[in-house]
Amino acid sequence: MSTELQLSPTPRSTVIRGKKRAVQDRQVLYDILDAGLVCHLAVEVDGAPFLIPTAYGRDGNRIFLHGSTGSRSIRSMLEGKQVCVAVTLVDGVVYSRSVFHHSMNYRSAIIHGTAKIAEDPEHALKVIVEHVTPGSWDYARQPSKKELAQTAALEIDLTEASVKVRDGGPGEEPSDLEANLVWAGHMPLVQSWGTPVPHETDKPVPPHVSGRVR
Repeated sequence: MSTELQLSPTPRSTVIRGKKRAVQDRQVLYDILDAGLVCHLAVEVDGAPFLIPTAYGRDGNRIFLHGSTGSRSIRSMLEGKQVCVAVTLVDGVVYSRSVFHHSMNYRSAIIHGTAKIAEDPEHALKVIVEHVTPGSWDYARQPSKKELAQTAALEIDLTEASVKVRDGGPGEEPSDLEANLVWAGHMPLVQSWGTPVPHETDKPVPPHVSGRVR
């Protein structure tokens, strides 16, 4: 695990637009990744950009991803091509006195690097499963040798990353503030889990599932 407390931006991970929203605290990067469920993974495939939404999991200063061993995108990543991973959390929408200054409150992280085969594929898959569905790895059936052979587990180092955060109310033009003709503010977005729905089973909902609702 990296002992660096601050991000050290490279030319491609340096925030240019919206510099005031850039955050250099590495812990904020970790917090965003730990709070998200889906990342968007970009890689070049056959000379064209390819974007995949996928689940992930973080272990220290690296994230794990997985995919089919027959996937074109996976094969491209293993050729040593550069990849980019993005995770965005929307915390609310911002209403301004002018349409131009309407915005969103968000936390976002972008990671640059190369993907490589995870040194311990089974551990990588466990990290992903436990991130998305905590408590499931030891509760459900473990993957078979055939299933493991069909799955590529990848890891990407988090050293080269950028973070942006926006919160609070709108930015306004002085003239709009002075006129004060319409309501302005921000509306937080709150997400919660619904009631678990069983699938062809009379088994009680296990605590690691029901506990998420609480």
